[in-house]
Amino acid sequence: MIKYIEETVDYLKGRGFDAPEIGIILGTGLGQLLDDITILQEVSYNHIPNFPTATVEFHKGKLIYGRLEGKKVVVMQGRFHLYEGYTLQDITFPVRIMEKLGIKTLLVSNAAGAINLNFKKGDLMLIKDHINLQGSSPLAFKGVAKLGERFTDMSSPYDVKVNTALKTIANTHGITLHEGVYASVVGPQLETRAEYRMLKIIGADAVGMSTVPEVIVANHLNLKVAAVSVLTDECDPDNLEPISIPDILDAAARAEPHMVVLFKELIKTL
Repeated sequence: MIKYIEETVDYLKGRGFDAPEIGIILGTGLGQLLDDITILQEVSYNHIPNFPTATVEFHKGKLIYGRLEGKKVVVMQGRFHLYEGYTLQDITFPVRIMEKLGIKTLLVSNAAGAINLNFKKGDLMLIKDHINLQGSSPLAFKGVAKLGERFTDMSSPYDVKVNTALKTIANTHGITLHEGVYASVVGPQLETRAEYRMLKIIGADAVGMSTVPEVIVANHLNLKVAAVSVLTDECDPDNLEPISIPDILDAAARAEPHMVVLFKELIKTL
C-alpha cells in the first residue's frame, strides 16, 4: 500500500494538487458546495493511479482541488462503499492520499435514515459518535502499523472543538442541527422493521452505509474529523413505507444549502 500511496500522491502533485489544508467528502446528492469552490484542478477517479472508481450513478467520481473561503481544499465528489464490492482498504485509500497531500482536517457528509423519530426528513445531524456494523475494520490488514498506530484510539473520533464550532454556526444561522450517533451498515438493501428496532435499542440515531471507515482511517492518521448527515427518510418501524431513491435525493437537495453554509462558515475558522 505504501508504494501505491506514493504513486498516487506523486501523480496528483504533478497535476497541481498543492498542499491542501482541508479534505471534504461529499455524500449522496451533496454537490452544491462545488458551486462555491474556485476549482483549480479536477481529475476523474478512473484517471488516478490506484484509485477505485465510483459505480453508484449519483456519485460523480472526481477528485477536485481548489480554494474555498481562502483555504486550499481537496474534495471527493463521490465516495466508495462496501456494497459496491470494494474492500475497506479501497474505500479509505483516498483519505490516506488526502493526508499525504497535506490535509489536517477532514469534513464528511452523507445521507442517512433517521432512527430517532424526533428527527425529521430534511434535517441535519452532527455525528457525535458512531457504531460500526460493517463487520470489519479498515485497519485490519498486515502492515498497517507502518502507516500509523495499529490500536487507534477512538474515544473521541469526532473533533470536539470542530463540532462545537458547527453547533455555534448552526445556531447563528437558524439551522436545525441535531446531534446523534450514526450506525454504519453494509447495505445496499435498506433495513427491515426489526433491524430499525434493533438500531434504536443499541443507541443509533441515524443509519447509513458509509462514513465510519473513512473516520476510522482519519483517526489512524491523526486528522481532525467532523461529519454531518442529511436525514433523507424517517425510519419508523411501525409506519414503514417502501423507500424511494428519488425521494432520498430530493430530501438531500433540499437540505443541501444548510450543509453548504455549515461547511463554508466552518472553513473560515479553520
